[in-house]
Amino acid sequence: MESYDQQLDKLKSGEIKEIYVERENFLLFRDSWLKMEDRKYFVGEAAHNGNITYRYDKTVV
Repeated sequence: MESYDQQLDKLKSGEIKEIYVERENFLLFRDSWLKMEDRKYFVGEAAHNGNITYRYDKTVV
């Protein structure tokens, strides 16, 4: 499995459309997400059991 750093870069570049983060892995994801200068564009949608799907959306401010 790719690191969250790599997945976030791919999401930003448009190579992938979303990242699915399970509740157990959220803190690992968060460590990578906090390093991103444009983190406000990574939009999360909560699902059941604490899982989150992230998308990159430059229209969100």
